[in-house]
Amino acid sequence: MIKRTLFFGNPAYLSTRNEQLVVNFPEEGRQEATIPIEDLGYVVLEDPQITVTNGLLRKLVQNKTAVITCDLQHLPCSLLQPLVGHTEQTERMRYQLNASVPLKKNLWQQTVSIKIENQASHLLQRNKNALKLKRWAKEVKSGDAQNHEAIAAAYYFQNLFDIEGFSRNQKGIAPNNLLNYGYAILRAVTARALVSSGLLPSVGIYHRNKYNAFCLADDIMEPYRPYVDTMVLDIVLSGEPYDELNKELKSELLGIPAMDVMIDGKQSPLMNAMSRTTNSLYECFLGSSRRLLYPEFL
Repeated sequence: MIKRTLFFGNPAYLSTRNEQLVVNFPEEGRQEATIPIEDLGYVVLEDPQITVTNGLLRKLVQNKTAVITCDLQHLPCSLLQPLVGHTEQTERMRYQLNASVPLKKNLWQQTVSIKIENQASHLLQRNKNALKLKRWAKEVKSGDAQNHEAIAAAYYFQNLFDIEGFSRNQKGIAPNNLLNYGYAILRAVTARALVSSGLLPSVGIYHRNKYNAFCLADDIMEPYRPYVDTMVLDIVLSGEPYDELNKELKSELLGIPAMDVMIDGKQSPLMNAMSRTTNSLYECFLGSSRRLLYPEFL
């Protein structure tokens, strides 16, 4: 089932009644709205004048709905997640924490190789040269000791956008603003799936920054990034203004969880595919599998 994403960019009062999310607005004339909580996958809270009841937060968390809040720059800055995301959580975390260094290096090798392969497929889809990326995808060694991930990313972004002076930088020129927002949504999707699979989003297989609470999410989302890139490139090519991240652009980017992807030979919404990826990661930690299941960009 595809879960809904709700975005609140104006003042509102959010509460719950009869297992429904109830929305009331301060403006006169606006009617109360209700949405079944069981249908919700993501709730994005942007306006600082949004009030949320604790009863609603409890029900959203119990439904495994990701509640995302935004900073003053309108970018997602926090994610509310349940303390218990899976019935076997303690056991699954133990397998994750006990994962050997060779296993984690192998998992990162698979992740980087598939990410570069997906980047190459995206360039080819846009009628751009991807021979170097195709070659690098096959040359990734255990742990990516030669840092092919960074080398490929630099080449990829140099060739993806035909924009003078563009380079991938969080504080760089547009459409970096769109990429930042899209990747933040993708990160939330990944963290939600990891928690639902009983894993710790903070303990990565490659990323180890002690100030980063989502190291594993940053690892696992890598092969999914080209799906954000293709949506952003479509926006750029559409001709609509994108220097400012307005509500219309945010609305488009909030469709990322519902994007169709191909995984294991079948079409699936991205949010569902991510759950299959995180479950395959647990199976690798368990020892019942050695293969991470990622989507193929087609």
